[in-house]
Amino acid sequence: MFPALETELKPETLSDPYEDFMHHHLQYYGYFKAQKGNLSSSATHQCVWKTSPRYTLNGSYGERDDLISDTLEKESFLWPTCLPSTGHAQIDAVGKDPLMLSSPLLRSRQLLYDDLDEVNPRLREPRELFSFFSSRGPLQAPKWPIECEVIKENIHHIEWVPPEPEYFYQPTGDEKEPEIVGEEQGTVVYQLDSVPTEGAYFTSSRIGGKRGIIKELAVTLQGPEDNTLLFESRFESGNLQKAVRVGVYEYELTLRTDLYTDKHTQWFYFRVQNTRKEVTYRFTIVNLLKPKSLYAVGMKPLMYSQLDATTYNVGWRREGHEIKYYKNSADDGQQPLYCLTWTVQFPHDQDTCFFAHFYPYTYTDLQCYLLSIVNNPIQSQFCKPRALCRSLAGNTVYLLTITNPSRTPQEAAAKKAVVLSARVHPGESNGSWIMRGFLDFILSNSPDAQLLRDIFVFKVIPMLNPDGVIVGNYRCSLAGRDLNRHYKTVLKDSFPCIWYTKNMIKRLLEEREVLLYCDFHGHSRKNNIFLYGCNSNSRKHWLHERVFPLMLSKNAPDKFSFDSCNFKVQKCKEGTGRVVMWRMGVINSYTIESTFGGSTLGSKRDTHFTVEDLKSLGYHVCDTILDFCDPDQTKYTQCLQELKELLQQEIHKKFSNFGQDVDLEASWSDIPLSDIESSTSGSDSSLSDGLPAHLLNIANELNQKMLLKKAKKKRLQTRKQRNEQYQKNYLMRELKLAEDTPTQLSGRDKSTSLEPPLTSLVLPKNKETVQTQLSGRNKGTSLEPPLTSLVLPKNKETVQSKKPGFTASCSPKRSTNSGLGPAPDVKANWPRTRYPAPRKERSAVAAVYPSLHIYTYP
Repeated sequence: MFPALETELKPETLSDPYEDFMHHHLQYYGYFKAQKGNLSSSATHQCVWKTSPRYTLNGSYGERDDLISDTLEKESFLWPTCLPSTGHAQIDAVGKDPLMLSSPLLRSRQLLYDDLDEVNPRLREPRELFSFFSSRGPLQAPKWPIECEVIKENIHHIEWVPPEPEYFYQPTGDEKEPEIVGEEQGTVVYQLDSVPTEGAYFTSSRIGGKRGIIKELAVTLQGPEDNTLLFESRFESGNLQKAVRVGVYEYELTLRTDLYTDKHTQWFYFRVQNTRKEVTYRFTIVNLLKPKSLYAVGMKPLMYSQLDATTYNVGWRREGHEIKYYKNSADDGQQPLYCLTWTVQFPHDQDTCFFAHFYPYTYTDLQCYLLSIVNNPIQSQFCKPRALCRSLAGNTVYLLTITNPSRTPQEAAAKKAVVLSARVHPGESNGSWIMRGFLDFILSNSPDAQLLRDIFVFKVIPMLNPDGVIVGNYRCSLAGRDLNRHYKTVLKDSFPCIWYTKNMIKRLLEEREVLLYCDFHGHSRKNNIFLYGCNSNSRKHWLHERVFPLMLSKNAPDKFSFDSCNFKVQKCKEGTGRVVMWRMGVINSYTIESTFGGSTLGSKRDTHFTVEDLKSLGYHVCDTILDFCDPDQTKYTQCLQELKELLQQEIHKKFSNFGQDVDLEASWSDIPLSDIESSTSGSDSSLSDGLPAHLLNIANELNQKMLLKKAKKKRLQTRKQRNEQYQKNYLMRELKLAEDTPTQLSGRDKSTSLEPPLTSLVLPKNKETVQTQLSGRNKGTSLEPPLTSLVLPKNKETVQSKKPGFTASCSPKRSTNSGLGPAPDVKANWPRTRYPAPRKERSAVAAVYPSLHIYTYP
């Protein structure tokens, strides 16, 4: 039909530059994630383009797209694509022509054909919205506050599971409590200079943190025999502020508080170099804040050897002896401090080792994991990573939507939702490992995982506080506040992660029922895994919120402790995620707490948790969701009955302690559950509550200005008070003027006649006298005495006793030549309403008011 076109299609075909541009553009912004090589021929729009270097463009990915230079040649290629605009007849003719049907130039990118191109085409699946990962491009580098120095090295650790259980340390009672020496008697070998001072607040961020050359904070070794350890913590999630050498192999360590606060020293993660093997080193952290710790009951720190990892594939392991947690004897008059001391022997000479409070899981680790999901052709079909929002520093807060595609809209609408989140407290890295285990299972090809994806929509926020994770905070964000106390906030700009999370769940509740909300945390004072929930006030759902944790304890009996769970809602926890979501309508709203230590249950008794133990709990959460929603309600009913029996026993125990008897068969269900349970052992929310640091600074400045303004001038409340204040000020000015009058009179010419005093003035009593006086004004005669004739009483009491009968709005102006009378030929031009007064008292007022000019009116 088009021989010229058919002839042109014979040479080698190259990719269409427009298609290449759109492919790169859409892939960059996340609307298209398939590889060009994976596209079928029916979906590939190809044509011939010249390859002259003169007609090339550089794409956003550094590739070259060839363009046509000749306008007429462009038109010859584009002309067939405009055929549909000529009319329906030509469209039908083209559609029936087999050549045109097989021509890639006339194909639509929105239609899919089979191999024979004869069956009715199908529409292509819509492209994804708001994607952010690109299989070609690098990961987004973390953004740091501009005060933070960051080294350029990439820190990476291998995952490894110890072949044998790692048991708790058994205290002997002979552990040493080193006396704190300090830098006065020791040598500072490492100290951060870029820590924000107290009262500072976050202003801006950049990739790489502080500008300029990164200084070497470690001491310079004097030679190969110098055995001083070299410390470093200026990497992602690192935390160590200062190291002081107080002995040949002894060091005192000071942790950095959460940025823009003076609190929360718990998480530590640092590197040491220049080690010596078969030598016992002692490390003592001197500024911990919690009076109780798992280190006091056998928990060991974690150590990682770089040589062991590269040589023997050995990763993080529990190390430490002579572990002691005790109160710091140095009292600075502020909050009490506590110390953690332990000894350790390094496995190699000249090794690079790391110490950590728990297994680190950084923001970069999360990004690498999400990138593997995006690049997986199977997992990417039912897991859609999105950007929920940006943090204060500009780091992406990721939101994963996990569900299998539904066959009908009705099936999609019938799915319930499950919301999971982690790392709202950045130092609780165990929450990330539980989340990792959950994602590994729910994205697998297990039949249970497929069933969960068929019946649920999972909304997962794997890292709620990326800024805190990056800088190595333990509890707070860069706002200097605990995000898990601000779920009720309206400050979107100060707490974006929390605000957008709550808003997402609110919109989700409008679409479908949210069956479960779980927020993964870590706990530093209790062993095992447990959760906090909320007692239901509805008799219909009485005890139902306890069924899920009881099922979880049965599925993971050697890790999860139901006896450690608590369901009391305290007033100080009203801003937490579980309470806010519960009040929004999510009955099963929980905070799952995982210990930093280990288990005291079953086969894992007195052993530390490993990464695999935490990841296995993520699998058990999925398994428990299936049991909880099983159409066969046998398990659910059994758990509910067991809960009632446990509650009866608890009530009986409570009353027995008070020496009272109660008929549990008749009235036990009427006792409020909140009266039975004790309060939780969670952290004090008041430590991190209130406005964010930058708003708190502004509020303090405004309060100081307001106090100064109030102290300078007190505002009067009523008109009466303002009038009285004016009269008082006016009389004081008149009194001062009277005191200055004798001085002015003494300097006058003796020939000047003095006028009678003001008190001798008497108003005329009849109309005729007034008219006579007014007529005299026309002759240039002034009816008023000059200023020199005024003689006021000498004392203040007499003046105040002669109060006027009205209130003036302003004081009369005075002439600068107050010592002289009016000129004889100048007519006075005084306003008639200068001193308004009530009509009934006008004559009396004019007689007693100390005015310079007195008028009466007919």
